[in-house]
Amino acid sequence: MNRSRHAYSPQGGKRWLRRLIAFVSAAVLLGLIWVGYVQWRIRSVQDMPLARDAQVAIVLGASLRNDKPSPALRERLEQAYKLYEIGGVSRLIVSGGLDDNGATITEAEGMKRYLIGRGIPEEAILEEGESTSTYENLLFSKRIMDREGWTRPIIVTHQYHGARSMDIADFIGLSGATASLADSEVIWMPWHKGRETLAFAKWYANKLLLSFRPTA
Repeated sequence: MNRSRHAYSPQGGKRWLRRLIAFVSAAVLLGLIWVGYVQWRIRSVQDMPLARDAQVAIVLGASLRNDKPSPALRERLEQAYKLYEIGGVSRLIVSGGLDDNGATITEAEGMKRYLIGRGIPEEAILEEGESTSTYENLLFSKRIMDREGWTRPIIVTHQYHGARSMDIADFIGLSGATASLADSEVIWMPWHKGRETLAFAKWYANKLLLSFRPTA
């Protein structure tokens, strides 16, 4: 009796297993390389010297709680307050739209109220209250900068978030940007730095799509 052509072949099964192992090994290796690259980028921005000729600070938003800045957002705002107090900048752009967690004001409005409460004059604070992502934070803030004739911002955010923010800034034309990064006592930084690996991959995919998007 002839054996069916579809009968199981030990040699074929071994080849399939070797290919699967090779594919998984390559994927793991590429993943480890990507993690190492992102963590290196995060570290490199942490070591960035602060610009002496900055014209404005862009404070990137985070969530509100009962229309007030969350503990993590307060850390960013305190970083911006320190910059203003030492004369690092004379103007602040607070950037963030309306949360979907029941907030009745935008992140930008909540941030502005907090900074005014800390003693910063209202006229020194400009609001960007439409953005829903880091990309929009910076893109919409750049429009304010273009209107005011500013070119050299300091981006204020947390340490884990600085590298991606700077990459976005460079992509949209804020080549004169530097960063002032807050450490945190209220969020677990290793978790956020690890999650940033995925966020960076998503941003790179979006950047590729944006690069091929036709301009008007």
